[in-house]
Amino acid sequence: MSQKEGATLKKKFLFGLSAIPDQLTYQSFTFLVFTFYYSVIGLNMTQLWIGFTIWGIWNAINDPLLGLLSDRTKLFKKFGKRRFYITIAFVPLCLLMIFLYTAPFTSNLINFIYFLIIINVNEGVYTLYSVNVNALFPEMFPSEKERASANIFIKSFTVIALIFAIVVPTFIITPMVPKNGITATEIFPKYIINGIFLAIITGCIGIFFVLFGIKERPEYAYDVEKGPGFVEAAKITLKNKSFLIFVIANTFVWYVFGLLPTIFPLYAAYVLEIPPESTFLSGLPLIAAFIVAAFTFPIHRKMGKKFGFRKAFIISCIIWCFTMIPYIFLGSGDIILCIIFTAIVGFPLSGALYYVDILISDIIDEDETKTGCRREGSYYGMNAFIHRFSILLRITTVALVFTGAGWAEYTPNPNINVIFGLKSLMVVFPILAICIAIICLIKFPLHGERLQKMREELEKIHENKRASVKDNKI
Repeated sequence: MSQKEGATLKKKFLFGLSAIPDQLTYQSFTFLVFTFYYSVIGLNMTQLWIGFTIWGIWNAINDPLLGLLSDRTKLFKKFGKRRFYITIAFVPLCLLMIFLYTAPFTSNLINFIYFLIIINVNEGVYTLYSVNVNALFPEMFPSEKERASANIFIKSFTVIALIFAIVVPTFIITPMVPKNGITATEIFPKYIINGIFLAIITGCIGIFFVLFGIKERPEYAYDVEKGPGFVEAAKITLKNKSFLIFVIANTFVWYVFGLLPTIFPLYAAYVLEIPPESTFLSGLPLIAAFIVAAFTFPIHRKMGKKFGFRKAFIISCIIWCFTMIPYIFLGSGDIILCIIFTAIVGFPLSGALYYVDILISDIIDEDETKTGCRREGSYYGMNAFIHRFSILLRITTVALVFTGAGWAEYTPNPNINVIFGLKSLMVVFPILAICIAIICLIKFPLHGERLQKMREELEKIHENKRASVKDNKI
C-alpha cells in the first residue's frame, strides 16, 4: 500500500468512527426510552404521545436551524466551523446517555416533567453533533467513488454502534419490562447502569474521531460569504425537487427504522414470550441482523455501481418488504425462527443504511452547481426537519394501536388484541411505509445521464475553487 493510499484509508477509518457517538446515542434512545418510560416509570400512552409530539416538533425545528447556523458560521475559520460544534456537543452527548434514565421515580407528574425536559435537551445536543458530522461527509469525500468507499467504514461502525445500543442492553437489563413478579423498582437501576456503560463506550471510541477524524476543505471556507441567508437558504432547499422527493422517501424509511426497535422489546416479551431470566435471547435476532448487515455492505456498494445507487436502493426496499412478512406468523417459543428471519432482514437493512447518504450527497452537489457554494448543513438540517415527522407518525401509530387494543397503560398480562397489535406494528405498518418510499424513489430524478452531466459541471466548479485558494483570490 502506498503512503497516499494509507493516508486515505486512515482518513476514512477515522471519519467512520463518527458513527459510534451518532448512532449509539440515537439508536439507544429509540430502543429504550419508550419502553423505559412506559413500562418502568409508568407514564400512560397519552403522556407519552404528548411528550414525543412536543419532542418531535422541537426535533424538526432544531435541525434546520442548527444546520443553517453551521453553514453561516463566519468565526473559527482556522479551527473549523463543523469541528467547533462537534467538539462542544460531544461530552454532553455522552453524559445524556445516563441522564435519560435518572428520572426521579416519584410522582407521575414529576416523572412526566422530567421526561419532557430530558428528551428535548438530549435532542438539541444530539442534533448539534449529528448535523455537523453529516455535513462533513460530502465535503470530505467529494467523488462518488470516495463516498461509496468511505460509506463502508461509516456503516460498518454504524452496525457496531447498533450492537452496543440495542443488543448489549438485553444482557444488562434483565428483564427489560416488569413481568412475572419482577417490579419496576428492581429494573430501574439496571437502565442507569446500561446508560453509564454506553456513555463510556461512546466517549472512549468517539474521542478519536473528534480529535483526528475531522478535515474541513479550505476551498469551502469562504462559501459562507457568498451563500444565501437563513430564509433564502430554506426557500432554495424546499424548492429543490430532487430533495423533496428524496426526503419523503427518507421519512418513511426512518419511520420503519424507528418503529421496529421501539416495538421489538415488547414483541420479544409478549409475542415470542421470552422468559424474564432469558432476556438476552431477545438480542440474538438483532445480533444476527447486524452481522449480516455488516458483511453485506460491500454487496450494496457493487449493486450501486452496477445499477446506480437509486435503483439499488429500490431493490433493497422491495426485498425489505418481503422479509418483514414472517414476523406476523411467529409466536411463543419461536426464537430460533425469529433469529433466522431477522438475519435475512439484515441484507435490506444494510442497503437502506448505505444508500441514503450517497443520494443526499448527490443532491447537495447539484445544489452547488446552482448556488456556487456548499450547503451541506442546510440540506442535512432540512432533511432532518422533514423526516423527523416520522417520529410523530410513529408515536401516533403506536398510541392508536395500543389504545385500541386496550393497552393505554402498561400491564404485564396483555390480551390477544395487544398481541395482534404488536405483530401489526412489526409487519403491516412497516411494509406500507416502505412501499411509499419505493414510489418516491422511482420518481427521484438524479440518476443516469442527468447525474453524469451534473458531476462534470461540478468538477469544473471545484477546479476553479481550488485554483482560487492557490492564488489567494478568496
